[in-house]
Amino acid sequence: MSIAVAPTLACQKSRFRLDEGAHFLNCAYLGPLPRSVAEAGMDGIREKLSPTPFPSAAFFTDCDRARERFGRLVNADAERIALIPSASYGLAVAARNLRLERGQNVVILGEQFPSNVYAWRRQAAAHGGDVRAVERPGPPPSGELWNERLLEAIDADTAVVALPHCHWTDGTRIDLEAAGGRAREVGAALVIDASQSIGAVPFDVERIRPDALITVGYKWLLGPYATALGYFGPRFDDGVPLEETWISRRGSEDFQGLVDYTDQYREGAARYDVGQTSNFILIPMLIEALDLILEWEPARILEYCRVLLEGLAEQLRGRGWAIEDEAWRAGHILGVRLPEGCDLAELEGRLAAARVYASLRGDALRVSPNVYNEPRDIDALRRVLATFA
Repeated sequence: MSIAVAPTLACQKSRFRLDEGAHFLNCAYLGPLPRSVAEAGMDGIREKLSPTPFPSAAFFTDCDRARERFGRLVNADAERIALIPSASYGLAVAARNLRLERGQNVVILGEQFPSNVYAWRRQAAAHGGDVRAVERPGPPPSGELWNERLLEAIDADTAVVALPHCHWTDGTRIDLEAAGGRAREVGAALVIDASQSIGAVPFDVERIRPDALITVGYKWLLGPYATALGYFGPRFDDGVPLEETWISRRGSEDFQGLVDYTDQYREGAARYDVGQTSNFILIPMLIEALDLILEWEPARILEYCRVLLEGLAEQLRGRGWAIEDEAWRAGHILGVRLPEGCDLAELEGRLAAARVYASLRGDALRVSPNVYNEPRDIDALRRVLATFA
C-alpha cells in the first residue's frame, strides 16, 4: 500500500530534472540541483562570457545576500556567517582557533564523518591532547543510551565537543541542546557539523548556542558542490583565518585603495571566508538554493520526509530489522540494518537493477528522500527489501 504524503507541503518534483525511471533516495549523498539553481549558474556563466560592465560592488553584493539567507535559515546574524568551500575547511578554521592544552580532550561520536575527526586528531597530537570517541553502545535502537554516554564523556578536561546534528550513517539524532548545555558547564566549545541536516531539519542558533556551525551546500541545501557555510560565534571574534585574502580586509570595497595595506579584518566572520569568495557562478546558485529552502521551510521538508519514511520503518521493524526508535531518528534519514546473514553486495545489486538509489554506509542501508520524492519511490525500495528474509 502506498503512503499518503502530508498535505502541508506538496511534492516539488516538477522543480527538478530527475530521471523519471529512477528512484533517487540518496540526498544524504548528493542533493540534486533544482532547475532554478542550475539556471542561476548558467546565468553566471553567460555573464562571465562578456563581463562589461562589471562593477566592483558585485564582488560583495551576492556574498552578502548568501550570508543573509543562511542567517535567516539558522536564526543567526548575517555578519557571523563565513562563505567557505567545504565542511573540512570550516572545521579546520574551528580547530585552528580552539587550541588544546596538554591533557585536555575533544569529545566526538564513534564512526563520525571524517571531516569532523581529522582536524581534532591533528590538534590533539600537536598539543598533547586526546580525542575521545563515544562509540555506539549496541545495535539500534540505542540512540537514547548513546546520547546518555555522550554526556557522561564530557568532563572537566574537555576542551571541545565536536558533533553532528545526526549521525551520517543512519540518521540517529543527537540531542544538541543537552550536549551544548553540558559543554558549557565545563567551559568546552561546541562545534557542529550539520552537513546532514541543515536544509531538511530546523536549526536555531539561539536555542542550540553552538560556538561554530558548519554545513555543506551540495547535500540538503540542494546547492552546488564546492560551497559551504559556517557560523562562527564570539569565541572566534579575534581568530586567525586559514588564508589571508584581500577581500576579507577592512576597506576592501575600495579597489583603488587596496595598496593601502591594513591588518584589520572586515567585521564578523568574513575573516574566515575562502579566497575568491565572490564566485560569480556558484554564489548565485547557492542563493537560489537557499531561497527555495526558505520558501519550503525546513520544518515542512522534515515532515514531508518523515511521512514518506514512517510506514516503511514500521514494516521493517515488524520483520525484526534493526531500526532506531522514532524518538531518536532525525526524520529525514532512515538507517536500516538487514537481518544477520544478508549479503550486502547482493542487496546493492538488486537496488541497482531496480534503479533504486540509496547508500550503504557502515552496516546500514541509508535511505534519504527529499521533497522531489513520491510514495512510488518508497514502494520501489520496499519491493527490493521484500526479497530479503
